[in-house]
Amino acid sequence: MFVFHRLVWCAPDMPAQIEIFSDIACPWCYIGRARFARALARLDRQDEITVIPRAYQLSPDAPVGAGRSQIDALVALRGITADQARGMFASVAEAAAAAGLPIDLETTISANTFDAHRLVAMAGDRQDELLNNLFRAHFVDGRMIDDRDVLTDIAVESGLGGDMRARLDSDEGADAVRDDLALAGAMGVTGVPFFVANREAAVSGAQPEDVFAQLLHFALGDR
Repeated sequence: MFVFHRLVWCAPDMPAQIEIFSDIACPWCYIGRARFARALARLDRQDEITVIPRAYQLSPDAPVGAGRSQIDALVALRGITADQARGMFASVAEAAAAAGLPIDLETTISANTFDAHRLVAMAGDRQDELLNNLFRAHFVDGRMIDDRDVLTDIAVESGLGGDMRARLDSDEGADAVRDDLALAGAMGVTGVPFFVANREAAVSGAQPEDVFAQLLHFALGDR
């Protein structure tokens, strides 16, 4: 039986919910969300669970619009060779393939994800579709997800109406993202993906589906 992280502060009387802290530039978040989605689909009572995406930034200081490949960014960050960077990605690509996810880390472009998280905050009931499209744009299509024109295109592809470019050029959604980042700090989140059930227990990482199934049953009160 997997042992959940018990949160220091909790709200056990909350309705059944799972909050998912993730960053669109995190391949393990891409994989973890897919595994969680399959565990949720297996659940008979999935309509009783509210899933809430939460923003997190692994590299908040990443330059916006630099257009640098993820390989080159990792080389500069870690002081390693390009071949070493590719070796680090090998296990990620293998796990993604096992999860049925296409991923091309050779073409992935390093990005600052703040605006992408803002877009998710604006998406209403399209959040899940938008997140899937953002992950695919980043890890498969090699699109610059910190370019507002690209983000506008992804928003339209995800069925979001209205003048999304004008909304991105405003500060809309920024406070929601900052609130999520502050919440992550208050809850002691130091890495993602991070899955929180009812503010009472959590699991970190791209866990197997069975672990997510246990977390979902925990959220429903099946202790």
